[in-house]
Amino acid sequence: MLRFIAALLVSVAAMFILMPLVLPVLQRLKIGQTIYALGPESHKVKQGTPTMGGLVFAGVTIVLVLTMHGRWYGTSDFGLAIVVFALVSMVVGFVDDYIKVVQKRNLGLVWWQKVVAQVVSGALFSLYCAHSPSIGTQIVIPFFNVEWDLGAWYVPVMTLVILFIVNSANLQDGLDGLLATVSTVGSVGWGALALFGTLSAGSQLFPDASGNYANVILFAVTLSGACTGFLWFNFHPAKVFMGDTGSMFIGGAMVAMAMVLRLPMLLIFIAFTMIVSSLSVILQRVYFKLTHGKRILKMSPLHHHFELSGMTEAQIVAMYAAVTGILSMVAVLSLL
Repeated sequence: MLRFIAALLVSVAAMFILMPLVLPVLQRLKIGQTIYALGPESHKVKQGTPTMGGLVFAGVTIVLVLTMHGRWYGTSDFGLAIVVFALVSMVVGFVDDYIKVVQKRNLGLVWWQKVVAQVVSGALFSLYCAHSPSIGTQIVIPFFNVEWDLGAWYVPVMTLVILFIVNSANLQDGLDGLLATVSTVGSVGWGALALFGTLSAGSQLFPDASGNYANVILFAVTLSGACTGFLWFNFHPAKVFMGDTGSMFIGGAMVAMAMVLRLPMLLIFIAFTMIVSSLSVILQRVYFKLTHGKRILKMSPLHHHFELSGMTEAQIVAMYAAVTGILSMVAVLSLL
């Protein structure tokens, strides 16, 4: 337990030390955010704000998890698997940011390039989970405490889940402090579920009796601490943005924790606000085409609708954090 507390405190402290050093570098290199022309009018003042700050909290998370790791479990190590997949997801986001910010191509990666990269990485991670003796193709059905074996469908279904969650996290990064806040809260939720797994190791729901779930706790609390430290600089008015680099790292981390714990269905609760962001965009576009120009929302994703309806960015962030916190508790209680 002391190791987890130390990881949480050190990750927060590391962010407070590193961010003031990194910010001037980002400014000097002119790595600034390009604001979407069709976004809220109030966001135009954010043009040029340093971005790609996700490199810092991702780096802090990865370094601390690897250095404070307890027992290693080889290729079946849950903590290492999460780090690798979150890092791969981050690389896709970094390339997208690099093209937009450094090469000044506003759209970044072409949509199909991003999708292909995410499908390939998602399929490989799904294959890893499917063939892992500690994970397999069975997922837990919450509230009923039974397993559902997806069999041959596991890899294609989980690949689609990965694609959806990673891009949902990316879509939610649209207000100062929004994604960092819900990720801080959501990571605590995954940490609590991993703790439940540690206490129930060897049971039907958590079959790995080796103590491997402790490595998921370490990753979850470290990410939560790093996001908390980042929030000091990202909360409204933001001094830095995380960019696709950070949002895709978070999306990859969230779905990887869910999969190694065999709890992908609990993403519905812990990643609820991310999922709603994607669904609101899909709904808006479908309705717009079907009605030849009418809209359900003032703007999508949903957080922009709330913003244009009169809520401040801070109020929206607080609301999303509260929803994530409540649903994370529901997720934990669903296994009791």
